[in-house]
Amino acid sequence: MEKLGGPGAGLAIALENLFPPLPSEVILPLAGFTASQGRMDVVAAVVWTTAGSVVGALALYLLGALFGRERLIAVAAKLPLVKVADVERTEAWFLRHGTKAVFFGRFIPIFRSLISIPAGVERMRLPAFLALTAVGSLIWNTAFISAGYALGARWHQVSDLVGLYSKVILALVALGVVGFLALRVFRSGSGRRRGGDRSAERPTVTAQSPGRYGER
Repeated sequence: MEKLGGPGAGLAIALENLFPPLPSEVILPLAGFTASQGRMDVVAAVVWTTAGSVVGALALYLLGALFGRERLIAVAAKLPLVKVADVERTEAWFLRHGTKAVFFGRFIPIFRSLISIPAGVERMRLPAFLALTAVGSLIWNTAFISAGYALGARWHQVSDLVGLYSKVILALVALGVVGFLALRVFRSGSGRRRGGDRSAERPTVTAQSPGRYGER
């Protein structure tokens, strides 16, 4: 950042979108600290990092659009414990709440990047996607750069606090995934047992003795 200034910060944030383990909660406060030392203009830091966020998100959007819905469903059909219905429910949810997901997703670590992929798969209107990404990223970037600028040499305190926030989010996601897998395994096993019991006990339906559907 000292050598490249604002463009360097923007490049780092663009890469953060493409490779989420690069943490924006470190890059942005550090950019603010660099600006506080007079090595970078703080407004330029905000502008360039927001541009980097948009560029990185657009790359993932295009990746999702190229991959497409049909390929996603084909992959889901081959995965163990994943049903096509899961993808369809997620798709329906995104169609209802996609704009909110793209905007508020910019404030959630990891999902800040990943939310761009389903937006591309569902071919969300590109102007809306870019606008929501730009506004959400502008708020996120401004907050962290301002905090780093204000704290100066203590900029790492912001990273420590948000690092805890990120760990909580990841823990909740991990619990959700484990819960989903456990429920799917339990239901699959129960379904097979119940199916076997029903086939053993199912009565023979004849013309002389119709079942309850025949009585209707």
